[in-house]
Amino acid sequence: MSHRRWVQDAIRKIEADFNRSADTHLITLPLPGFPGIDVYLKDESSHPTGSLKHRLARSLFLYSLCNGWLHAGSTVVEASSGSTAISEAYFARLLGLPFIAVMPATTSPDKIAAIEFQGGRCHLVQDPTAIYSESERLARENNGHFMDQFTYAERATDWRANNNIAESMFQQMKKEPHPVPQWIVTSPGTGGTTATVGRYVRYQQLNTRVLCADAEQSVFFDHYVSRDPDLKLECGSRIEGIGRPRVEASFIPDVIDAMVKVPDTASLAAMHYLAKRLGRRVGGSTGTNFIGVLLAAQAMRQAGETGSIATILCDGGERYSCSYYNPEWLQQRGWDLSDAQSTIQACAEQGTTLPWDIRSSGL
Repeated sequence: MSHRRWVQDAIRKIEADFNRSADTHLITLPLPGFPGIDVYLKDESSHPTGSLKHRLARSLFLYSLCNGWLHAGSTVVEASSGSTAISEAYFARLLGLPFIAVMPATTSPDKIAAIEFQGGRCHLVQDPTAIYSESERLARENNGHFMDQFTYAERATDWRANNNIAESMFQQMKKEPHPVPQWIVTSPGTGGTTATVGRYVRYQQLNTRVLCADAEQSVFFDHYVSRDPDLKLECGSRIEGIGRPRVEASFIPDVIDAMVKVPDTASLAAMHYLAKRLGRRVGGSTGTNFIGVLLAAQAMRQAGETGSIATILCDGGERYSCSYYNPEWLQQRGWDLSDAQSTIQACAEQGTTLPWDIRSSGL
């Protein structure tokens, strides 16, 4: 089979897989403490690979195929803390391509098992900042292609339409009492989803504002405030899937209306609170998003506004049974979440103010 025919067949397989998939649900979450404010969670855990990153992986594969970067037998390499790697391993297997995930050694065993289940191989590094150089090296040595989600996430997704997450969300809200949200809350891993949402609302001439909720050990918030592109941390984020030790190319601050920097304790406590409210486990980044939702609700109440807030349920919590949902694991790391969970419950259900000194800009 010629290279051109192989690419055509690969694209057909990916599009056929998409055609077999239904859209993800939009879940309502009442906040008794904030009457007149409706909250919605876009449940991305229902994708075939269980997370928001399924959309990104599909876009990255199509982008690479159409750019001529993938060939029959190419080894696909990605730098990922887990969820993107799981999704890319799925698409690599669909195309019959070998896949290597380069990840921090602290990645949860559940995510490693999920990557291996999809046929991928895991390459763990002790230094989280080394995932980029290791990915480049492995791609070079295996005559493969480094997908580089942190560079290409914002440009691989068609932000105008093509059923991107923003278009899907607004379509699903058309019959709701407040169909155009006052805020959409996202959290940055690559920054690609935030860029897609921010561009889409501007393209559609909507008044929705974008609130980006960053993790504690991450440079995105500080970059948003200072616009310094050279910011770096010596450590990785403790909230898997979001937060970065360096400013990534896919993070576009100019499409963001406000940012907050959420303490990790608050993110994990919010994750546990949401698991009880929803009757099923969610991941840590969803907890970060929920803190952003509560802060947006507080700002709306102070401004005398009513309306809706939408956010993303990024992935399911089954991937974190050995970590975030393991009491011994939390205790070993000095995390006692009981008081924080009570605080979040009081805010959501009674409207009390969050007590943490949460850094914010634009909110």
